[in-house]
Amino acid sequence: MALPTWDHPEPLAIDSAPVPEYGAGSLADVLPTLAAGMSVPGMTAAIPELAPADRNCVFLIDGLGWEQLRAHPDEAPFMTSLLASSRGGTGRPITAGYPATTATSLASVGTGLPPGAHGLPGYTARNPATGELMNQLRWNPWTDPRAWQPHPTIFQLADAAGVHTAQVSSPTFQNTPLTKIALSGGTFHGRLSGEERMDLAAEQLAAGDRSLVYTYYAEVDGKGHRFGIDSDPWRGQLMYVDRLVQRLAEQLPPRSALYVTADHGMIDIPFDEQHRIDFDEDWELRAGVALLGGEGRARHVYAVPGAQADVLACWREVLGEQFWIASRDEAIAAGWFGPHVDERVYARLGDVIAAARDDVLIIASEREPKESAMVGNHGSMTPVEQLVPLLQVRS
Repeated sequence: MALPTWDHPEPLAIDSAPVPEYGAGSLADVLPTLAAGMSVPGMTAAIPELAPADRNCVFLIDGLGWEQLRAHPDEAPFMTSLLASSRGGTGRPITAGYPATTATSLASVGTGLPPGAHGLPGYTARNPATGELMNQLRWNPWTDPRAWQPHPTIFQLADAAGVHTAQVSSPTFQNTPLTKIALSGGTFHGRLSGEERMDLAAEQLAAGDRSLVYTYYAEVDGKGHRFGIDSDPWRGQLMYVDRLVQRLAEQLPPRSALYVTADHGMIDIPFDEQHRIDFDEDWELRAGVALLGGEGRARHVYAVPGAQADVLACWREVLGEQFWIASRDEAIAAGWFGPHVDERVYARLGDVIAAARDDVLIIASEREPKESAMVGNHGSMTPVEQLVPLLQVRS
């Protein structure tokens, strides 16, 4: 008697997901490496390709992935000229971390810890104390920031070690909880225009014999979400930020290193039912699900008690050819969130975790109307989302 055949290709194997390069070449490894080169106690040079400098500046461009930069040499001539300098002159990128999203990545940058340790594991995640979804970018609903992320930042540790430490960003970010738990330490300087930020970042670098300065620009990401990475508005932002990078590079004081990086890349997703699967319209995917967290390409799925196995089986059956679908414990064992997940972070992760491999989203048109309407998206472990530059200019 012939055995029945499987109607569909096997679901994607969990171990086929390209796990971020935690501990050797991820965003979480950048500041510890720079701080170790400035003799900050307890820091390890995790990215061995980076040579020490007395004055270090990190310029983070929100949403500018490695693949997008390489694909647009005409719009970004200065950064294109620096591609060979990436990752200490190897010409290679680093990885963001999973999920590849702003709140998670900024926390990884500032704390020097992977998501499983700092505890911001996505755009939205369940607060085990309340059972509610928490938006970790907007910090809504409110929860105590220091309880949510108790680890010190690298800026705080460097400041305590006598390093001149500063953040130069938009004034609107000065008092946000995300800034407090991820990027605080030393002095925050709010400046509205990009040119003002570049000029002040250079001044702050020169203000100490040892300096650690962070600056940030958001609108590459903003235009990508709204219009897509093939749009004229996005290209215009790339042209503008390329000039900002050159402006800062030309003002570096002696003994300085400038590192230009990003929190994630981005991918445009077509607006049709094949590429945008609507959770709010799909009874199979909703069955047994209490909360839907994360974002379209990196979902945390929280099951009704007792339904975890059924939800996992259903999501694997429906989506397993396009998404890596893992249980919480499988994702942890595979190292998606880093080599270790703290006990306080464990229940923030979904019972089921879905990471997109293909050009596809799980939207929620009723629950998340704004997010569901975005052209450009990110979050998963594909190269277009994960790989980010670490361009270098030294003086």
